[in-house]
Amino acid sequence: MTTSHDQTLDAIVIGTGFSGLCMAIKLKEAGIDNFVVLEKGPEVGGVWRENTYPGAACDIPAELYSFSFAMKTDWSRRYPPQPEIQRYMKECAERFGLYPFIRFNTPVAGAQYDERRALWQVELDSGEVLSARVLVTGVGQLSRPAMPRVEGLERFTGTRFHSAQWDADFDPSGKRIGVIGTGASAIQFIPELAKSAARVDVFQRTPPYVMPKPDRDYTAMDRWMMRYVPGYKELNRRIWYTAGEKSTGAFNSDSRLASAYKRLTLWYMRRHIKDPQLRAKLTPDYPIGCKRVLFSHNYFQALAQDNVDVITAPIERVTPQGLEAGGQAYAFDALIYGTGFLATEFLAPMRIRGAGGRELSEVWADGAEAYKGVSVHGFPNLFMLYGPNTNLGSNSIIFMIECQVGYIMQCLARLRQGGFRAVDVKADVMARYNVDIQSKLKNSVWSAGCSSWYHNAQGKVTNNWPGLTQEYKQLLAQLDADSFDWRAA
Repeated sequence: MTTSHDQTLDAIVIGTGFSGLCMAIKLKEAGIDNFVVLEKGPEVGGVWRENTYPGAACDIPAELYSFSFAMKTDWSRRYPPQPEIQRYMKECAERFGLYPFIRFNTPVAGAQYDERRALWQVELDSGEVLSARVLVTGVGQLSRPAMPRVEGLERFTGTRFHSAQWDADFDPSGKRIGVIGTGASAIQFIPELAKSAARVDVFQRTPPYVMPKPDRDYTAMDRWMMRYVPGYKELNRRIWYTAGEKSTGAFNSDSRLASAYKRLTLWYMRRHIKDPQLRAKLTPDYPIGCKRVLFSHNYFQALAQDNVDVITAPIERVTPQGLEAGGQAYAFDALIYGTGFLATEFLAPMRIRGAGGRELSEVWADGAEAYKGVSVHGFPNLFMLYGPNTNLGSNSIIFMIECQVGYIMQCLARLRQGGFRAVDVKADVMARYNVDIQSKLKNSVWSAGCSSWYHNAQGKVTNNWPGLTQEYKQLLAQLDADSFDWRAA
């Protein structure tokens, strides 16, 4: 292990997804320039850098998928593709002068809080250690691929990879392809594979609810109006934002809106799936919203093709030639995993140790929780972005991130102006907050018992926010200083 001899940093930010970029921008705007952003990859973008599979695109309208203070006006379509989103993020990094602050190809192994000096010691994979007064994590909830829990994955002799680790050299033309999983990524890449593959067999554990995706190209006139007509881009953003807020009601267990959405998804499925046996396979048997509701304009159409089949028999094992399911052997040239992410394992695999050497993973043994999704008692000067219970079933996570960054900046301002060396949320405050959050979540469809990445193995909903985003904005609008212990220098 080697310790950096550079001066102590004011802040270290981990990650260059939307969270890390937003945090870095606001640090600079506040006149704080003694910070560094640590990025494990070679470029900015987070999940939008990693996920390069065919068909990768946003399922949130473009009007909501940029920072409110840097609205993009030249999207190519309503639901922009992955390269365009990452390009926007790179443009933001350039526009706000962030690149000199970013250290690329720099994975973080862990961090430990030094109580005597009130500093975070951040250890890099290289062994180097950096010191900072404040540590901000912006690693997201969808950053670690979840591999299928199937016997013998390593035996397969063909091409195999997770959708988040797409093999850029893989050509599906004429191939026999097995796809494991039917999540948000899978419903985007399966139609692309089906265009040229000899055969695509989709191994489905649970069918998703799929809403029609009203995607379309944006014309030159659309882009001209967005850029030059006063108030036009703000009006469009407000319309889509309001629609997202209205949709939040569908996640209550007794919602009439949920019933309407369910009827819409089933109508959409019947419209494109004429085979009654396939319809039966694709009809969910759980409340809508319990798992992530997906959006697509071509998924059902792809499943109806002659070269695509949906297999619901449980996978028994992977073989050198393919896999076995329901007592039948399937041979493939490639296996692709669309099995999502380890979303409930917040901040892993980093080891974070707070006051007294307490390890965050142990504190979270029964499920991750934080105060307002931002702070954890016993971990002074540590702030999280897109932390526990801040994910959304509708609307844009960028809105939530901006609320969190604004709240953290208020904390940092009080730290600096008040001459404090550390801030730590009070244990009783955090406990009451999370009792309230879990109480509200009990009335949500996410607690209905289906298998999803919204909750951990014990059934605790650790990922989602239970209310409107406006409620979250109001909650974080003003720093509640009395909820924290402020330690003098």
